[in-house]
Amino acid sequence: MDKVKEIIANCEKKMTDAVAFLEEDLKTYRVGKANPSIFNNVTVDYYGTPTPIPQVASVTTPDARTLAIQPWEKKMIAAIEKAIIDNNLGFTPQNNGETIRCTVPPLTEERRKELIKKAKTSGEGSKVVVRNARRDAVDALKKSIKSDGIPEDIEKDGEDDVQKLTDRFVKKVDELIAAKEKEILTV
Repeated sequence: MDKVKEIIANCEKKMTDAVAFLEEDLKTYRVGKANPSIFNNVTVDYYGTPTPIPQVASVTTPDARTLAIQPWEKKMIAAIEKAIIDNNLGFTPQNNGETIRCTVPPLTEERRKELIKKAKTSGEGSKVVVRNARRDAVDALKKSIKSDGIPEDIEKDGEDDVQKLTDRFVKKVDELIAAKEKEILTV
């Protein structure tokens, strides 16, 4: 019985991680308003190490359409500007020698469609991870009948629990994607 609970708990952790990863990924989408997490995946060369911008500078939003980046070392300004341009985020950085400002332009219809497509692709990737976790858990439950002597009815109950978990997490992924799609389409 403990083995079944352990298998289900392990499966749930994998599914939770997949959804958490999707949530973090969706935060990095630029949806027409200033969001500091846009820079979480943008890296700069910091003493030979690729480092995300938020780890070398303070990123703030002075207003709804502006991002301000205050590097902790002035010599990082050029590297941060280059990284923003190279990552093709859709805005041009401007600096005054101390702070880099990025004005976030409104999204075009084409860009909105691209972002929705990208969000749906990320959602499908998360669903694949959830389904793989289900498959691994079901396989482990079936093996435990032979190796640990678990009764078949308990194994079937475990499979039902794993399926309920899968359904819950797939629904959560769908909700996240629907919410992001709505946010992207809001002008």
